[in-house]
Amino acid sequence: MCKRDKMKLFSQRKGIKPAKSKIQSDSMDNELRTGLWNVCKIYYWDKLSPTRPAPYSRYSCLSTHEDLHLLCRRLWIRYFKRPLDTLDDVWFNTYNKIKKYFFECAWNEVYDFIEFVAKNYPDESVNQKFIDYCNIVLERELSAYSFVNGIITQITSKEEISAIEEALKVPISPVREHLNSALRLLSDRKNPDYRNSIKESISAVESLCNLIAGKEKATLGQALKEIESKIALHPALKKAFSHLYGYTSDADGIRHSLMDETSVAFEDAKYMLVSCSSFINYLLAKAEKEGINL
Repeated sequence: MCKRDKMKLFSQRKGIKPAKSKIQSDSMDNELRTGLWNVCKIYYWDKLSPTRPAPYSRYSCLSTHEDLHLLCRRLWIRYFKRPLDTLDDVWFNTYNKIKKYFFECAWNEVYDFIEFVAKNYPDESVNQKFIDYCNIVLERELSAYSFVNGIITQITSKEEISAIEEALKVPISPVREHLNSALRLLSDRKNPDYRNSIKESISAVESLCNLIAGKEKATLGQALKEIESKIALHPALKKAFSHLYGYTSDADGIRHSLMDETSVAFEDAKYMLVSCSSFINYLLAKAEKEGINL
């Protein structure tokens, strides 16, 4: 029995109540929204627990909890963009305003909200736990999205996420910067830029290959030839990546300024980001094995 089957309740196992089977990509059902709210409550809102009866926390002052107070100030100023003097210091009142927004806003705004919260609470250890728990809820409720490096992204495969996050830990700033840009352009829910996301993914590989090859401005093809003489690069893998690079560089490819941008889809940019991340991880492992210091 698979892990998801074990999570089914009695009625679902018996077929009395159908199990959820549709991926939520352009919508959000109540179970998913409520699940994400509960994670917010566990890791943030319960710092002052407004739902407990008076005199305990119902009328607690928001300003008495420094971290939560800072988060709410940032929400008011940067996210809601409301006058700061409308932020009520009575936590019960502020909590209810936030909850009302959360359950009435559009599905994509829920993702905007939880991403903002995870980036703006001062305690990074709490934020990481929040992200991890959110990803459990997102997977359980069949969301098409997951947190990847702190950004809500339409990538749900654990293997793909792992490859990207591993590559983003590379201690080489140009590689990280290109990959972060590729991820950000891919994940923009309002104005995704798949064309430039692909360019950034390839540029990350170019940066690393040039560093290994010792050639600052070589093309990827030139750098791969040089790398082949330094590390045991499998010929088939080198050929496959050279062809992939050729796709992005020829007259009809991604880098051609006259290319019709509508022909580049999410799956193209996602494939390139995952592939380039995996190739970067592979090259780093090979370079380390050969004793090449980068």
